Amino acid sequence: MNATAVVAALDSRATRQPTPAGAGAMVWRAWGKGRPLVLLHGAAGSWTHWLRNIPALAGRFMVLAPDLPGFGDSDTPPEPHTADLLAGLVSDGLDRVAPPPAPLDLAGFSMGGIIAGLVAARQGARVRTLVLIGPNGLGLRHATPALRRGRPGMTPDEIRETHRENLRILMLADPAAADDLAVHLQMENVRRARFKSGGIPESDALLRALPAVSARIAGVWGERDAFAAPYLDDRRQTLARFQPDLEFCIIEGAGHWVVYEAAERVNAVLLALLDR
Repeated sequence: MNATAVVAALDSRATRQPTPAGAGAMVWRAWGKGRPLVLLHGAAGSWTHWLRNIPALAGRFMVLAPDLPGFGDSDTPPEPHTADLLAGLVSDGLDRVAPPPAPLDLAGFSMGGIIAGLVAARQGARVRTLVLIGPNGLGLRHATPALRRGRPGMTPDEIRETHRENLRILMLADPAAADDLAVHLQMENVRRARFKSGGIPESDALLRALPAVSARIAGVWGERDAFAAPYLDDRRQTLARFQPDLEFCIIEGAGHWVVYEAAERVNAVLLALLDR
């Protein structure tokens, strides 16, 4: 089955629900039944960041995976594009797709982890667990890998291989993990990304939100995360200030897009965390 068919097969099993987002709409997809589990994707992404996680998680939860405003199928929100703007739109939309006071869980990958923290602060006690998967936004040291840039006149194959190389530099630790499916997802997500993420990942937006979060907090990072690998203990110590019995899981051998590269291990960690 080719990459397009893989995405279409999972998409066809989803229930879609739009919610207001500025002058447009934010598109939510839902799979499964049970307590809501909200999955928020990273920058230049979409719900497909979670492609390898949704089937396993939907066996136990009602998985809600939106395209954040300005990404994927969702409309572009008004400027200025800020973390607070995204969090407000997500939180308002969440109240429509999973009305309060029903309890729920939140997991966010990369920039989605920053937004998940801000949403958890807004949603208060109904959020049981907040799982932060490789986010920045903590005002900590981070690496900034240099990526390959495109050039005019590149052939489709050259463009595809540039994306593959950039996945290996930034997102995936094992070169073999940059397979054709990963490249397809990356190319489609980058092509449709319209939200100006700017300095959100490098900010302290998540750090400032954490004091207002009442949910249990857990952290998951890839051992070889290109942004954070030299500074993983900084992240552990920072989160432990807000969660003294913090569960902090390092996925050995995995890079930044750990939910794709080490999907089975991440799924097991998430299910164990959310069962507690």
